[in-house]
Amino acid sequence: MGNYQNINTLKPEGIENKRAYLVGGGIASLAAAAYLIRDGHMDGKNITILEQSHIIGGSMDGCGNAKDGYIVRGGREMEEHYECCWDLYGKIPSLTAPNRTVLDEFRELNDADPNESTCRLLQNCGEKADFSSLGLKDNHIKQLTMLFLATEEDLGAATVEQYFEQSFLETDMWCFWRSMFAFENWHSVVEMKRYMQRFMHLLPGMSRMKNIMFSKYNQYESMILPLEKWLQSKNVVIDLDSQVTDLDIDIEADKKTVTAIHLVHNGKDEVIHTTKNDLVFVTNGSMTENSTTGSMHEPAITNRGASGCWDLWKNIAKKDSSFGKPEVFCSDIDKSKWESFTITSKDARMADLLKELTGRDPYSGKTVTGGIITIKDSNWLLSVTCNRQPHFIDQPKDVLVIWAYGLFPDNIGDFVKKRMSDCTGEEMMTELLYHMGKKDEISEILKNVNVIPCMMPYTTSQFMPRVKGDRPDVIPQGSTNLAFLGQFAEVADDCVFTVEYSIRSAMMAVYTLLNLDKKVPEVYPTKYDIRVVAAAAKALYSGRPLPGETIVRKLLKNTTLEGLI
Repeated sequence: MGNYQNINTLKPEGIENKRAYLVGGGIASLAAAAYLIRDGHMDGKNITILEQSHIIGGSMDGCGNAKDGYIVRGGREMEEHYECCWDLYGKIPSLTAPNRTVLDEFRELNDADPNESTCRLLQNCGEKADFSSLGLKDNHIKQLTMLFLATEEDLGAATVEQYFEQSFLETDMWCFWRSMFAFENWHSVVEMKRYMQRFMHLLPGMSRMKNIMFSKYNQYESMILPLEKWLQSKNVVIDLDSQVTDLDIDIEADKKTVTAIHLVHNGKDEVIHTTKNDLVFVTNGSMTENSTTGSMHEPAITNRGASGCWDLWKNIAKKDSSFGKPEVFCSDIDKSKWESFTITSKDARMADLLKELTGRDPYSGKTVTGGIITIKDSNWLLSVTCNRQPHFIDQPKDVLVIWAYGLFPDNIGDFVKKRMSDCTGEEMMTELLYHMGKKDEISEILKNVNVIPCMMPYTTSQFMPRVKGDRPDVIPQGSTNLAFLGQFAEVADDCVFTVEYSIRSAMMAVYTLLNLDKKVPEVYPTKYDIRVVAAAAKALYSGRPLPGETIVRKLLKNTTLEGLI
């Protein structure tokens, strides 16, 4: 979307008589509420967010304190071309400087302190591994090229391991990829294709995580809290402890209209009656539903029980095939789960270890690890990161907050001979310190750390193999007042497991249901930019000459395109 399309919308006729109900309190619903107000000119008091938990923010969380331990279930990697995300946050005031926006502060921070990893891989108990290239051979590059050119229809429900040769799954590129994006071998190769296309411009810096951006604090305080405060200032109603269980939908030959919302509010059954004039937005599915936490001495259990938001989607999906197939994503927990743990440390040896590995002072307020450090030879495939400190606004100066996760929670550890999913916080920290080369200091370091494990049964469910129709369209065919939001609604060409995807779905939903004369920004079209394609190809070959490069250079010599390759 160029500036010509970035207009101030006209007030829709009759907007003052509409009500909007947003099921789920994650970033998608919050963004939809913001767009209803900003571009839809809806009065905030006519917007109600229904959230089943006691706090909004969904998967973008962060809580705790130095005494009891901080916790974040996961982190968010950002980049420059999150067009919808930055469109939203370019209008949301900063909490610390009301005359500045969240985007203003975010860009200023990342321009002054750009991200780059100085220690991307570890092996052999603390030894830095070479991460200077992607480690691809010609046959791997050929397969990647064919994946780039293939259609999603032809790829179908194929998995990564079904598409690629086994040798590709042993390359550094696959190690970088799956640890950075949380891809498993059994996940959808279509989703991998989308990532390749969407983030091709980042491929040359992939091994060093260049041009990846992070917020100043944790994602809740940096992104959710400012948006929540802005919505509250506009009188948006936020109803917590409100679990929506089903929708009544009047389905005719060519129209689908939500007529009632069934929910349990503060333990009591309630019904909200709606008309075709009202709007209903549903975040279907959740990455962090049924998350559980443990402690230093207790493991986090795997909750395989009933799930509010997944059960809601199942109930809706029974009514019409256009509402998607939730079972495709949530029926195999052992293929969608992984476990993270948050470390709250007062031990100076942890700061010294991070400085030794990265060459950076963790207490400087600047980038520390520059993204995750992945332990190549870990049976759990551990990755660990220390973002800018403090990571929480109230975090004491002598405390570090470090986050780690394992992609294979059912594997036996290399030092702690237990499955990761059966381990306590103390045992997870023990395994991590062993791999970081601090075996002899484990007992002393453990005296000054608090480690909280978190098991997430559905955290990579959005990567499960799927085909067209498994995810509902943001606006299902024939819908008059219902939209789906978030990671399990279909947004063409964009990538799930990103903040951008959720916000884009919200913008699409609001603009379409209100018939606004304004376009949603296009997904950054890297695959059509020959400069990006050329730079990506060079990165894949890791310095080796490209096929036909000599001839191309001769053809372009003394032309305006001479610097293309």
